[in-house]
Order: sequence, then C-alpha cells, then structure tokens
Amino acid sequence: MTDAAWGPGVATAVGSLPGTDPVEAARTVVGELPELMPVPELPARGVGADILGRTAGLLVDLAVEVVPSGYRVAGSPGMDHRRAVDLLRWDLDALEQAVTEAGSPKVVKVQAAGPWTLAAGVELARGHRVLTDHGALRDFTESLTEGLLGHVRQVAARSGSRVLVQLDEPSLPAVLKGSLPTPSGYGNVAAVPEPDVQRLLGEMIDEIGSATGEPVVVHCCAKRPPVELLRRAGAGAISLDASGLGEVTGAFADELGEAWEEGTTLFLGLVPSVDPAGQAELRDIAQPAFDLATRLGFGKKTLAERAVPTPTCGLAGASPAWARRAISLTNDLAKLFADEAES
Repeated sequence: MTDAAWGPGVATAVGSLPGTDPVEAARTVVGELPELMPVPELPARGVGADILGRTAGLLVDLAVEVVPSGYRVAGSPGMDHRRAVDLLRWDLDALEQAVTEAGSPKVVKVQAAGPWTLAAGVELARGHRVLTDHGALRDFTESLTEGLLGHVRQVAARSGSRVLVQLDEPSLPAVLKGSLPTPSGYGNVAAVPEPDVQRLLGEMIDEIGSATGEPVVVHCCAKRPPVELLRRAGAGAISLDASGLGEVTGAFADELGEAWEEGTTLFLGLVPSVDPAGQAELRDIAQPAFDLATRLGFGKKTLAERAVPTPTCGLAGASPAWARRAISLTNDLAKLFADEAES
C-alpha cells in the first residue's frame, strides 16, 4: 500500500449530491474535498443515475432493463442500460474538466453498490432476486468487480489521482435478516448465512484492494451495521451514520472497539444529510463522535487518526445550499478532531 489515503484533518462525503449538473457537482467536490474527493452521484437525473442503475452501468457482459418492479436482467443492452453507461461517461468528462481547472485531488473515491445490495435489488428474468441463484450471484459479482476496476483505471487516468473504492451496502442487514420480500409479496427471501456473506464480500474486497493498492471502504447506514462482519471481510474503513447509533452498548460496542483496535477506520456520518430544522452548531454535531470515542475507551488522538467525518448519508435530498454547507461543516469537523487531539 501507498501512504495513508486519509489521516487527521481529512474529511469526505458519502457520494450523492442534489441537482443534475455533473460539471457543477464535480467542481464543488474538487474544490471542497481535495484530500479525499468522492466522485459525485446525481440520482435526480433519474433512471440509470440511482445506486442500482449506476452500478449496473459498470457491469461487463451483463445488462439490465427497467420493469415496473425495478431493475431486471436483460438479454442484451437496451435503452436503459445504455443510458446508465452514458451517465457514467458524462461524469468522467465532468471530473476531468473540474480537475483541469482546479488541480488533481490527492485521492478520489468511487462508489458503487456492493455485491449483496446489487444482487438484492436486481431481478432475474423470472422475477426472483439475483441473490437467490448462486450461479447468477457469482456471475454478477465477478462482472461488477471487473467493471469497477476498469472504472477505477478510467478515473485515475482522467483525474491524475490515486483512486479507492467504496462499496455501498444498504441492503446488507435485510439480506442477513431474511427480510427482503419475495416476488409475490407474501413471503421473504431466506436469510443468507453470515459466513457466506462475508466470504463473497471478502473475495471482492481482496481483489479490489490488491488491484488498486488502496483500502476498500464499505458503507452501510443502518442503525446497527454489521461492523464485525465487514471488518472480517477486509474492509479498510467502515462508513456508518454515527448520529443515529443511539446508546452504544454490549456486543455492538465490542464490534466498534475491536474495529478501531485492529486498525479499521470508521467513516463517521455526523453532519445532517438534509436541511436541519434549526441551527447546526459544530460542537453539537461533533458530540456523538466524542461520546463514541469515550464509550469505547479511546482518546481524542484515536478519533483524529482513525475516524473520517462525513455527512450522515448521501446529500441527494438536501437543498444545494445545505449540501455546500454540509460539506463545509464536515471539513470543520475534521479540523476540530485534529485540533482536539493536539490539545
């Protein structure tokens, strides 16, 4: 691995932003988050710009189409799939333009749905989820890995920066609990055993990490993300909503503490991802992070060195003004953590 992709004073964002202008979005993140810049995602552009469509646009030798129930495997690339690919290409053009104007970020972060969220959200031809078919699940994971690494190479060439990958796994808790509905709506897909989830995710993380030479981030904003599973799968950083964890006790506290103890970085979602009702005071926003460090038995130095502040989730639902303010506050948090560690 090269020198650390993050450290004291570094902040980032989860990925999505409001609006539909990729050039404006790229300029914003290049200017505000030059140490660890997320490639902006703009789901307001519609089909192909959401997490599943965007990720499907990366697939190699596999295609999807839009049906009334969502995304479904297609026999060949059609209009829906081509639109997703076009949106990704336009985003790369916008990134290159912003970098030409402002200079290359130190590290760029690309985001895509992880294998379990993708397999949970895309249907096979007969209507069942991809994750219910072991062969299809393996095919999709291999295709996604290949396509994602190709995307990384393109981003590196366009930006002149180091590139790391964030796998978004919002559906992972439902996969583990068996709470995803079947096509009929009268039952649920069987829970996938933790060892199977960890094995597949770990293989993908290992391949991506080996190819990029960078740690892989896994994002899950559930109230109780499976931290131990993600750490054992090899995630170099785990991105979570720290503002919504509530009282951290028992086994979950042990999972978080072991993650820090073993050197896993926590991307702590702290800044509201939508416009808050009242004033957003920096100390109030930071308090859950200080409380978490204290609860886990770590000092402020650990918080500065092993935590990266972010908004609580993507900023797609925020107003443009709040999205800019949220990114600014996230930077302020990183500086606050670094200053507190020194004092």
